[in-house]
Amino acid sequence: MKVIRVDDYEALSKKAYEFFIHTMNTTEQPVFGLATGSTPKGLYELLVDEYKQKKQVFEHIQTFNLDEYVGLAKDHPGSYYYYMYERFFNPLNLDQKQVNVPNGLTPNFDEECERYEQKIAEAGGIDLQFLGIGVNGHIGFNEPGTSFSSRTHIVELTKSTMEVNSRFFETKEEMPNKAITMGIKSIMGSKEIVLLVNGEHKAEALKQTIEGNVTEDFPASVLQKHPHVTVIADTDACKKLQAQ
Repeated sequence: MKVIRVDDYEALSKKAYEFFIHTMNTTEQPVFGLATGSTPKGLYELLVDEYKQKKQVFEHIQTFNLDEYVGLAKDHPGSYYYYMYERFFNPLNLDQKQVNVPNGLTPNFDEECERYEQKIAEAGGIDLQFLGIGVNGHIGFNEPGTSFSSRTHIVELTKSTMEVNSRFFETKEEMPNKAITMGIKSIMGSKEIVLLVNGEHKAEALKQTIEGNVTEDFPASVLQKHPHVTVIADTDACKKLQAQ
């Protein structure tokens, strides 16, 4: 596991952008795994700027999002499809065939999970997967206790995760309590993984990810077993690491 320490969030976003562009320009049909939330916003903004300045084209990429809330339509402002559409899909003028987000309104969740796994396989697997991390160590929506052998599945969100994510909804009551997420084995099948971590509130989680025991009680610890993981973390997030 390689750790790249940067000064601040701006530098973190820039370094993540460099990874994205390198993979896009060195892979014939690049497949990206994408995350939502506040951490990757800077990355998406930089990529949109590149497109607007006509420095890059994105017509040959394919994307798979990590997760989606159960029960939310694509046009719901709290859905992850809406988040990606507003910040990435639409500004880059991506075709619908290029983007993949789990269907939170599917009538059959088992079939949807199997379909998503099949789509990833048909694409040749994910070349570069971007991840964030929860304070409890979740990656995607794989909460503590999730099996390392899990594939795309339905999860019950923990109270702590719901409290953190409720800020994206007008009221706490609107916050869904379930989600579809790529499983840990699905994530670990990616050829390369970049974990983005910023802020002092993530320092303990980063320490456990890199220096703690590999255990299902802290899902991100499994990344120690992947051969090609890069952690990009700012100074505040690195405060508790042994090697300062």
